[in-house]
Amino acid sequence: MGTTAIFGAGVMGETLLSGLLRAGQDPADIVITERNAQRAEALAEKYRVRVLGNVEAAQLADTLVLVVKPQDMMGLVEQIRDHVVTGNTVVSIAAGITTERLESILPEGSSVVRVMPNTAARVDQGMSAIAAGRHCTEEHLAEAERLLSSCGRVLRLEERHLDAVTAISGSGPAYIFYVVEAMIEAGVVLGLPRATATELVVQTLYGAATMLRETGTHPTVLREEVSSPGGTTVAALRRLDDHKVRAAFVTAIEAAAARSRQLASGQV
Repeated sequence: MGTTAIFGAGVMGETLLSGLLRAGQDPADIVITERNAQRAEALAEKYRVRVLGNVEAAQLADTLVLVVKPQDMMGLVEQIRDHVVTGNTVVSIAAGITTERLESILPEGSSVVRVMPNTAARVDQGMSAIAAGRHCTEEHLAEAERLLSSCGRVLRLEERHLDAVTAISGSGPAYIFYVVEAMIEAGVVLGLPRATATELVVQTLYGAATMLRETGTHPTVLREEVSSPGGTTVAALRRLDDHKVRAAFVTAIEAAAARSRQLASGQV
């Protein structure tokens, strides 16, 4: 397993840190870097891990997890590149930055794994996709899987699919929250207290997601089971179809994927 260094202890960095510790990794085998001294001190005290500078952490680490903002990534990689050695696994969690781009700055032959996670990792229900760079072995991919599976599920995909992953699962929680907001608002319009509408909607969402996962039944079949002929659900779904909600979701997700491709090509 060796030493894992997490560069950037923001929300996602802390999520990975806490997940690894819950999964059984020894705090002595984890180091973090964090520019905010006050936050670094708080995390060190909370999790009992060491806080180091970027260069010192890179020198010590077997697995380097880069969790800084995309605009800060190249500066970090330039700073640590001379301390990345053969056998290290470099895991990048910066949206829109390709393995090819990182490999062009890191030493020749560096093993880079690109990850697209989502915010549900904060409650150990994340959905992450990982893609291998040119020099990754099975061992490097397995190490990335170990890291991400500490806070959710992990899929291996070719890097060409990551724009779609970004649009579906990366941005996906926001789409769900958007629908939840609308359903809660409808409950308020119908006279329910907001807290009651919220509880009804959140539990309904949780129950529906659990049915999908645990039954393995196609969503169309599950939807039809709720849709009695001439009933309330059919009346609601007809209105959604009238407003082309399904088509709107497809075009919205296509737009997210297109934006992901723009960011990867350096367009602002």
